[in-house]
Amino acid sequence: MKIKKTDLEWKEILATKGAETVAFDVTRHAATERPYSGRYEKEWSAGQYLCICCSAPLFDASTKFDAGCGWPSFYQPEHQGAIEERVDVSLGMRRVETVCAQCDAHLGHVFEDGPQPTGLRYCMNSASLQFKKKED
Repeated sequence: MKIKKTDLEWKEILATKGAETVAFDVTRHAATERPYSGRYEKEWSAGQYLCICCSAPLFDASTKFDAGCGWPSFYQPEHQGAIEERVDVSLGMRRVETVCAQCDAHLGHVFEDGPQPTGLRYCMNSASLQFKKKED
């Protein structure tokens, strides 16, 4: 069952998590943060990336790679079913939007120009993610 909240409830949740200022617009209204502006674009520590809204596991840091696009990029989700894909025809383009399977938070888009083994590039907004560093 999907997690549903009002805009006010999402704003309060994001505030308590110390989310980036653009997190509400990104996750709830499919905005996009500026390239190279997100807190996780240059994060390379071992750990796990979670949904900033509902804390669902989305990506393991071992699948992150430098795509040179200005947004954190991963070649596969944490597990099958973590992310849902939707056709996005906004801005005069046809793309595949990615959303959190638990709460429908907009995460970014997936493209077919990534590295092996999947050939996919999950191009995510840092503002949609929360990083949980691996304990040593």
